[in-house]
Amino acid sequence: MLNQLQEGFGKIVKTLRGEGKITESNIRDSMRQVRRVLLEADVNYKVVKEFTNRVQEKAIGADVAKSLKPGQIIVKIINDELKKLLGRNTYRMKTANTPPTIIMLVGLQGCGKTTLSAKLAKKLKSEGHSPLLVPVDVYRPAAVEQLQVLGKSINIPVFAEKSKVKGRVKAAVPYARKNNNDYLIIDTAGRLHIDDTMMKELLMIQKLVNPNNIIFVADGLTGQDAVNTAQVFDKELKFDSIVLTKMDSDTKGGAALSIVETTGKPISYLSIGERLDEIEVFHPDRMANRILGMGDIVSLVEQVQATVDEEAAAKLEKSILKQKFTLDDYLLQLRQMKKMGPLENILGMMPGAIKAKIKNVNIDEREIARMEAIILSMTKKERIKPDIIKGSHRKRIARGSGNQISDVNRLLNQYKQVAKMTKQLGKMKLPKNLSALKMGF
Repeated sequence: MLNQLQEGFGKIVKTLRGEGKITESNIRDSMRQVRRVLLEADVNYKVVKEFTNRVQEKAIGADVAKSLKPGQIIVKIINDELKKLLGRNTYRMKTANTPPTIIMLVGLQGCGKTTLSAKLAKKLKSEGHSPLLVPVDVYRPAAVEQLQVLGKSINIPVFAEKSKVKGRVKAAVPYARKNNNDYLIIDTAGRLHIDDTMMKELLMIQKLVNPNNIIFVADGLTGQDAVNTAQVFDKELKFDSIVLTKMDSDTKGGAALSIVETTGKPISYLSIGERLDEIEVFHPDRMANRILGMGDIVSLVEQVQATVDEEAAAKLEKSILKQKFTLDDYLLQLRQMKKMGPLENILGMMPGAIKAKIKNVNIDEREIARMEAIILSMTKKERIKPDIIKGSHRKRIARGSGNQISDVNRLLNQYKQVAKMTKQLGKMKLPKNLSALKMGF
């Protein structure tokens, strides 16, 4: 997520931190680099100009504290301005005085509204709510059926009675009240481009149910186009917040840095993967830290706490604290990581220094299955003391797991990299409320 921005800013931050003295000349040089990184990420050119001007103005007039190096001051200014650019505060959805709270999702066809409907419903259910899904896209083939399948997979009801859009939306509210559904999520129809027919229907739905939250859903891959579309939707509907989808891909990130500034509306969620649990609340301060390579330990801890088995976590934490990380522990760790989703998303939350140490570890679900087979083909002694695994051992393990010797070698090399990182974590004096970090890592 936002790889291009992270890599670009990472280089700039590294250069700035190495500066022994900050002058107007090297501030301007740094701002030229910042400008280039932002423009290459498809950030609106007006946003780029205003952002760099603000940073440069504050940097030139900054007083350098004795406890900080000059470069650290500039990095802090960039970080502060990024937070402002991303929206300052975490957005919280409005709730109805009398249930149900109505959420209306709007956006172009293909932006991911239907999947997002199910993701929001699952998240709300995990928080103790009882959501109801209402599909009103009666134009796209199988759109209603798609949401019904998604709803069934997460055991959430889908209201698809009445064939007409107006009748279905109107009937959904009393149905939700009758069945004690405190949230109602309306998945509206989209088009390949904005047209009057679509907008009139959206305005009709808005007038009919007066939603508490209108959320504009934007495809994070479309960059500046998403910003332009958002402005048109906001002019007509006055939406409340924005959700960026497809943020698990190698997206440039321009939409995230432009859309808040140009629309004046906050980002409420990010959709970060295909699985229905891969959605996260958008925190501007945490995202700014991620972009600058400072990591997002708080989000990482929250994700670990939500997905990691407590008993397994306690066992891993004990091993890490004792700095005795075995291949059995590694297997347990891999299984926990599988629950948390793609490794790339996890690494994106980690500080650059730690992430750099394991950047070559490439693990997906299929690879985890292969690694599990390899580890389970080892003897108990080999799993406790991997150093005894020599050539003949590796040949036997490869044959027993149905893999090549090169696969066994790769697993052992990856294990060594992770073992080094866990040894570092074992030495870290983390506060008690961050001990969950050690559970999954």
